[in-house]
Amino acid sequence: MQERQYIIIDLKSFYASVECAERHLNPMTTNLVVADPDRSKNTICLAVSPSLKALGVKNRCRVQDIPKAISYITAKPRMQLYIDYSAAIYRIYLEYVAKEDIHVYSVDEAFLDVTDYLPLYHLTARQLGQKIMDEIWDKLCIRATCGIGTNLYLAKIALDITAKHTPDFIGELTEESYRKTLWTHKPLTDFWRIGPGIARRLAKYGIFDMQQVAEADEDLLYREFGVDAELLIDHAWGRETTTMADIHNYRSQNSSLSNGQVLMRDYNFEDGRLVVKEMTDLLCLDLVEKGLLTRSVNLMIGFANDAEPPVGGTVSLEDDTNADMLIVPAVAALYDRVVPRICAIRRINVTCNNVIPEEYQQYNLFMDTAMLEKDRKAQQAAIALKNRFGKDAVLKGMNLLESATTRMRNHQIGGHNSGE
Repeated sequence: MQERQYIIIDLKSFYASVECAERHLNPMTTNLVVADPDRSKNTICLAVSPSLKALGVKNRCRVQDIPKAISYITAKPRMQLYIDYSAAIYRIYLEYVAKEDIHVYSVDEAFLDVTDYLPLYHLTARQLGQKIMDEIWDKLCIRATCGIGTNLYLAKIALDITAKHTPDFIGELTEESYRKTLWTHKPLTDFWRIGPGIARRLAKYGIFDMQQVAEADEDLLYREFGVDAELLIDHAWGRETTTMADIHNYRSQNSSLSNGQVLMRDYNFEDGRLVVKEMTDLLCLDLVEKGLLTRSVNLMIGFANDAEPPVGGTVSLEDDTNADMLIVPAVAALYDRVVPRICAIRRINVTCNNVIPEEYQQYNLFMDTAMLEKDRKAQQAAIALKNRFGKDAVLKGMNLLESATTRMRNHQIGGHNSGE
């Protein structure tokens, strides 16, 4: 059986590198921070350039944590610009590999199965990875790093741990070299899918590296982690059975739609209720546009400075629906039941659970179907106008209130300024 070759390309400090490229500056030598200057000094930096990292500034730090002795450029986030760059880089991947052999892992990382292309190009995986990295730099002035492995897991580990220590920023691993060079690597949290919680649970048993995981009593691991122990054991040995085809063919059994935000200031009970209604209304439009229905909606409210534990709950609807006239009042009533009147709200999340296709919708005998159909036509008209003229083309009265957030969020991507 032919041994497969995977590569993963990571774009170094991507947002910061894009801002440097736009300014015709070298991201490797320019001190630049991507952060919104309109927010407080407590705001988190979305990215810092490699030169700042070399000075000890950590990625995702807060602006106030950057040493005052360091001078740097502050760039306001432009999320649409970063997406455009990411799309341009994806087009470079397509020059070498078919889309069926690409898995976009995030806006700045992508896996490529290059097994069948290496004989065609008469290149090794390392040479092809270098060629792609060079083209990204030549066309877009974005530096990249590369991990190469005989399975997807090893490629990711080669990127995360090995590549940063090589002169060409390319790491390469096989199962054998993984066990030889990284089995005793510490800390365990450097490895993909091992977070601080898993590391602490392993430490209880004196397990601090992958060799100790591989040699541990499997029954003990299954008692501690359940079915997840199987993946942990495979990764300890450098094994991964998932292929690119498995990723593309995967379909989740349960689906949901979610809308969440961190508020820019403390919100009182009434203002928080307004934002919850706005967010639920937008979720209803999303359901209609995607042709989906839900029968239950989950609400989570978090408070300023974590002064109180988050509160929330789930409201069940009588039937599967996407009608805002049914869902919004139900979620507002849930909010009234679970949220204390004296509070300082900072986080809100609304989730439509177990969504299903519209063709499964059934009306009961007590529904006002004429009113529902009228409401549905209004939702569809709003969607059509927004798609043609922009998100602000249709606004409700509540969106114009002082504490409303919809108009601001219409010009954000992922909760950050879109740059448009």
